[in-house]
Amino acid sequence: MSVSTKLKNIVPLLDRVLVQRIKPEQKTSAGIYIPEKAQEAPNQGNVIAVGKGLLDKDGKHIPNQVSVGDKIILPPYGGIPVKVSHEEYLLFRDSEILAKVVE
Repeated sequence: MSVSTKLKNIVPLLDRVLVQRIKPEQKTSAGIYIPEKAQEAPNQGNVIAVGKGLLDKDGKHIPNQVSVGDKIILPPYGGIPVKVSHEEYLLFRDSEILAKVVE
């Protein structure tokens, strides 16, 4: 079973969003390796899967503000780690996501 197939089996519930952090650059454009302690903390990620959204008082779903494929800005801490085939993903609530990156 491939990683992408395993990720299709993970469906976030309600307003939760499955995110993969974008890894920081490990070397400069000149080819010099940056020590791990000197690398910037990654605060951006890619949305892998989203839930249907919160329920309002009438039981209807309020859609999430992000969708699959969006590049987003994350808070420095938080999220629930989920490990799939040696890759780490994070589950955030839609309201915890700080912004969408529009390119």
